[in-house]
Amino acid sequence: MTALSTSAAPAAAAEPTGGEAATTAPWWRDSVIYQLYVRSFADSDADGIGDLDGITAHLDHIAGLGVDGIWLNPCYPSPNRDGGYDVADYTRIDGRYGGMPAFERLLSATHERGLKLLMDLVPNHCSDAHLWFQQALAAAPGSPARNRFIFRDGRGPGGAEPPNNWRSTFGGPPWTRLTGPDGVPEQWYLHSFDSSQPDFDWDNPEVADMFDDVLRTWFDRGIDGFRIDVAYAMVKRAGLPDLNDPAGDNPYLWNQPGVHEIFKRWRVIADSYGRELTLLGEVWLSPTQAADYIRPGELNQVFYFDLLQQPFEARAFRRSIDESVAGLAAAEGVPTWTLNSHDVHRAVTRYGLIEAEPLNSADANALRTRARGKVDVALGTDRARAATLLLLALPGSVYLYQGEELGLPEVQELPDDARRDPIWARSEHSEHGRDGSRIPLPWTADGTTFGFSADSSDTAPWLPQPDWFAGFATELQERDADSTLAFYRRALRVRRGFEAGAALQWLETGREDVIAFRRGALTCVTVFDGEAFLPPADWGTVVCGSRGDDRLVSASTVWLHA
Repeated sequence: MTALSTSAAPAAAAEPTGGEAATTAPWWRDSVIYQLYVRSFADSDADGIGDLDGITAHLDHIAGLGVDGIWLNPCYPSPNRDGGYDVADYTRIDGRYGGMPAFERLLSATHERGLKLLMDLVPNHCSDAHLWFQQALAAAPGSPARNRFIFRDGRGPGGAEPPNNWRSTFGGPPWTRLTGPDGVPEQWYLHSFDSSQPDFDWDNPEVADMFDDVLRTWFDRGIDGFRIDVAYAMVKRAGLPDLNDPAGDNPYLWNQPGVHEIFKRWRVIADSYGRELTLLGEVWLSPTQAADYIRPGELNQVFYFDLLQQPFEARAFRRSIDESVAGLAAAEGVPTWTLNSHDVHRAVTRYGLIEAEPLNSADANALRTRARGKVDVALGTDRARAATLLLLALPGSVYLYQGEELGLPEVQELPDDARRDPIWARSEHSEHGRDGSRIPLPWTADGTTFGFSADSSDTAPWLPQPDWFAGFATELQERDADSTLAFYRRALRVRRGFEAGAALQWLETGREDVIAFRRGALTCVTVFDGEAFLPPADWGTVVCGSRGDDRLVSASTVWLHA
């Protein structure tokens, strides 16, 4: 094993300070953002639920990684039927997370550290507890209150059949029928996800006006941008036609041309503030289709998931990267890469899965990202670290998900009676859902909650932590120079010295299981499988390795600097 020499890193003088990018380009073009699932990060008031003051208390941990900002998953008032993505009020912070005072403390502390703060925007649907939907329930069919949502009469005798044959992304029908005060069944409403999440009708100008106000409210408060949930889903095909194959993907529910008019409108609002704000769209589409969302005058960034869905194979990774870079080359914005999120199984588990169980899901993306089964954690860890180092070398920005810097595997053994994800119930317990990636983090190796809540707390975390979480605790990894946490800090520190806007150029390796590319003075080499690989001397000196040294063996990546 050869230790890495810190003197081999790019010149420290080029390294920016305070979380700001050392370039005149907008900060978001080459940023690294840390995603916070608020309920599971840190609990400051010992009620078993993470909150904003918990994030503020641990903000130095995040800043110490070397990221440029944070993104908060929804922390608005919500019944939490779907982890906060069922929003009851878009303009306030839920009191369970500390309310607006805690938000103001977090925003101030974030900006004091030179970091950006992004909020999560959920424009496709709201909670059934939202004032507008409550008004719709009390109103008559055809009323202005109902026209803010997608209400339709049913088909068949007495309207007893749903208006069309679509399926919910979470399983089951996407239509729920109302019952009037007299007990007589009446209209149906559309919900692309859970029945507690009615879809807005974006053909109604009141909906667009309301979200204009939401954007201005939070921009006025000083946030730096929005990540936009299912950004390709707000507009549906006119007439809501039946599907030829109800069990397949639904082309009428996603990627309709009308969504682009929404983003043009939002971009005008964002640009009017005269500071560098970003609009980042979650788009589960092909690279070419995703590129449409960052055309001039629309979104700044598109959240790109094709690479996340690939197996740990050289050919699959290269194809995905090629298609993304080529597809987005003509667009104004940049690709945004990630390997983990609150919606998929953690990378350690996906890459370490050696014996998969059958998975029945209505969501095509879930089939590629939420498989369960037997996992080789050591193999998954090596592969996840190699993939992360490759990811951080790509052009564009990167999103990290809380806990991946600890190398956390997916928690598959969650008791069934503890599951909160609506996918579990809507699939009739055939799909386990996303709870395993949302388990509260382990900060310490002891204590009843591993430091997630105060040791004196007798309230269990909102999702139970497995005993093996102790071995992944932050406090243990702080003392281990070979830990995954140390690897993330080292990689992000070195990344800051590289040329942000450099184009990607593939290099010939002579092997199908090894890929290499150059960006400026940086060369990134990944060995996916097989024997060790020795890079040519003129590729440079190793400045960072996924295994903590300069070895290029199976499931490893190194960066070289010329």
